Amino acid sequence: MSRVGKQPVTIPSGVEVTIAADAVTVKGAKGALTSPLFDGLTAVLNEDKIQISCADVSNKKMNGNFGLSRALLANNVQGVSKGFEKVLELRGVGYRAQIQGQKLNLSLGFSHPVVYEVPVGVDVKVEKSLITVRGFDKQKIGQVAAEIRAYRPPEPYKGKGVRYVGEHVAMKEGKKA
Repeated sequence: MSRVGKQPVTIPSGVEVTIAADAVTVKGAKGALTSPLFDGLTAVLNEDKIQISCADVSNKKMNGNFGLSRALLANNVQGVSKGFEKVLELRGVGYRAQIQGQKLNLSLGFSHPVVYEVPVGVDVKVEKSLITVRGFDKQKIGQVAAEIRAYRPPEPYKGKGVRYVGEHVAMKEGKKA
């Protein structure tokens, strides 16, 4: 039985939960998200907690989906109540970022500026060399941050590029004379 799936999801005040046969919808101050309920799984709402139960714990695939659906539901509850954020850092001479409407203009050492179209539901802010990506959908926030980072990932010799704040980049030794 999944250790993650057994834990109940606590619902904070101001969050409304609707359970259907195949999905759980969570509405809060920041927005609304829907989590799928896989075959053989059921969700029960008890006061301020949601408990997911599994029909057959001996089935490996169902047991994996048990923990997955609980984690997705917990992420949705946290997203609509508090939200998520990822912070990226630009390192390199002349590396800059600028937000113009729903577009992020990046100067990353290429011969041309890189223009990234920010999707709906994601808020991007730029302060000096930090890019903050905020929103209520954890998957979408992670995807946007990964796409921005992919334009110029940190290189291992000088460490230039776009990296997550706190990310450790293993530095290599250069050529020896």
